[in-house]
Amino acid sequence: MLQVNTIREKKEEVITALAKRKINAKDTIELLLETNQQRRTTQQKVEELQARGNQMAKEIGDLFKRGDKNEAERLRALTGEIKEEIKTLSLTLNELESKETEILYTLPNTPYTLVAAGAGENDNEVVGEFGTIPTLPENAVPHWDLTSKYNIIDFELGVKITGAGFPVYINKGARIQRALINYFLDRNTAAGYTEYQPPLFVNEASGIGTGQLPDKEGQMYHATLDNLYAIPTAEVPITNLFRDVIVDEKELPIKCTAYTPCFRREAGSYGKDVRGLN
Repeated sequence: MLQVNTIREKKEEVITALAKRKINAKDTIELLLETNQQRRTTQQKVEELQARGNQMAKEIGDLFKRGDKNEAERLRALTGEIKEEIKTLSLTLNELESKETEILYTLPNTPYTLVAAGAGENDNEVVGEFGTIPTLPENAVPHWDLTSKYNIIDFELGVKITGAGFPVYINKGARIQRALINYFLDRNTAAGYTEYQPPLFVNEASGIGTGQLPDKEGQMYHATLDNLYAIPTAEVPITNLFRDVIVDEKELPIKCTAYTPCFRREAGSYGKDVRGLN
């Protein structure tokens, strides 16, 4: 997540960088900085009142020691008013902090400086190509027919027991899934990666930590009773192993690998509207 200090110090640079992603962030950033200024001003008032209250408490003690009870009671009444003002301002401060955080969640990270501006894949820069793109013959059989012919994947059975997008792997189809999982985990661990078997559900803080929440909540499966989310990729729990951790540079690179099922609602043309496997 972008830091407020970075946005405040490099506002125009951040706006220009996000424009590469076809995001007009000017109004959002202006609102963020206005909210941030209100929060800082309110926080300063709270701290000043707290310091004043602490000083008056000391003075009240000294007045009682000197026997000046009337002045001590007058100051005590004032400290009561200060406490009430602090209480009111603290509520405002909490609201401003929440608002500031919510605005920050809507701002994506800025792209690297060398990334070209563009609205889609047609604007991508081709760095290199290799191999040849095969041309399929007119009588080419689509994969959903081949998997049915050889009885290795049953899409209709998946629809029966669950719904669209949940195929059932059978015989060699199931075996190749299991074999591929082991193969790639073995390859990764041989290359120096540490294997993990993480939980398949994460809490809200983890979803926020890797950017699935709050704006992609509709693509996640939510166990509402426990407020847990089924993971969309293994990256989510693995990355969150290091959430709120300051990693010593000497420990880098940290290489992790894991296999998990991936639970997410597919959106657009690559989701529910496409036949077969994505």
